[in-house]
Amino acid sequence: MFYQLYELSHAAMSPWRAAADAMRLAYTNPLNPISQTPAGRTLAAGLEVFERTTRRYGKPEFGIHETTVDFQKVPVHEDIVWKKPFCNLIHFHRALPPEAKRGPKILIVAPMSGHYATLLRGTVETLLPSADVYITDWIDARMVPVSDGSFDLDDYIDYIIEMIHCLGEDTHVLAVCQPSVPVLAAVAVMEKRGDPLSPRSMTLMGGPIDTRINPTAVNALAETKPLEWFRDNVIMRVPWPQPGFMREVYPGFLQLSGFMSMNLDKHMIAQKDFFQHLVEGDGDSAEKHRDFYDEYLAVMDLTAEFYLQTVETVFIEHALPKGCFMHRDELVEPSAIKSVALLTVEGENDDISGLGQTRAAHDLCVNIPEDMRQHYMQPKVGHYGVFNGSRFRAEIAPRIVDFMRSHDHRKAAAKKSKNPIRRRKRVLAGAAGK
Repeated sequence: MFYQLYELSHAAMSPWRAAADAMRLAYTNPLNPISQTPAGRTLAAGLEVFERTTRRYGKPEFGIHETTVDFQKVPVHEDIVWKKPFCNLIHFHRALPPEAKRGPKILIVAPMSGHYATLLRGTVETLLPSADVYITDWIDARMVPVSDGSFDLDDYIDYIIEMIHCLGEDTHVLAVCQPSVPVLAAVAVMEKRGDPLSPRSMTLMGGPIDTRINPTAVNALAETKPLEWFRDNVIMRVPWPQPGFMREVYPGFLQLSGFMSMNLDKHMIAQKDFFQHLVEGDGDSAEKHRDFYDEYLAVMDLTAEFYLQTVETVFIEHALPKGCFMHRDELVEPSAIKSVALLTVEGENDDISGLGQTRAAHDLCVNIPEDMRQHYMQPKVGHYGVFNGSRFRAEIAPRIVDFMRSHDHRKAAAKKSKNPIRRRKRVLAGAAGK
């Protein structure tokens, strides 16, 4: 019933929101003399804050139309190369000149934790000049009809394996936050099966591999409540007339309220500063605020089965680090990973995935050779700084690309050494030298 009340409140506010927006336009019109006065700017600023606070934010666009490769601007367009009811795989196709190197092929697995994949727009933009980038575009569960079936953590892992198969053997997988666990599980399953299309490397960034290490407020909530509490208090049915009518979901607005409550004082100060920037006519600062909150406040619903299975498996039972994580009827064994390189990245001030939670992957993947593993801790960044912002662009992204390139070369060299014709030629050359 709570979800219906939420929808009703939005509908009830629509006339007021429309009126506020119309008045704002009137008070910011340069032909209106009041717009040039402090009183007019103050009124317009208040109306905009009201309108933005009460609106529903739709799914943003990536809006990436070009990138720079070898000091040349090249156009970029989005292609959907793989599609399932709960996810599209988007390829950012670069119109490269024939002589240009494509760089590593990267599958970015975006978090399915309430925000859209566009939250990683900065990640994609940073990697595009150096790599061939694909990203998982998860679908809002409220937009998926019940007739399309369910979607849980096991399905998530199957999706990842299918996408890696779609992209081929030279794929590098990069998981941001939540998908670190299912990506590690998917790679372990592929390696255990001897899958020839296992990725060349996996990069896990700010992910909850072992939430017993430096637990955060997010981890504490999961451990202090039984699974039944989550089922009874945060699972709701999608209201009519949405396409997913009657589907059980964890609503995005609840996830957003949880995120915002963790730093409520900062969000309130940001709104106050936004109001002040509008009054003072500081357009650049106001636009930065709009850009951030247009993304941050756009949320999506998660299927109930995925959310509850993730809470139980990752945050309550700690199944992966305890060695009892199951993918359907198959035990997930990270020790089976031997030929996939591993890079883990953490932020010093991460308040979502505590320091050490992602690095724990190295303790689980014991059979990856030392020269195929690496860990990096970025000083002075929080959770979002791990995959976005100036330090990500300057210090983290170059390390990721270098790591992937080095293991591209390693695999290529290993492949050549296994070629019987090349090996025979080397043997004959060595014999001739003697």
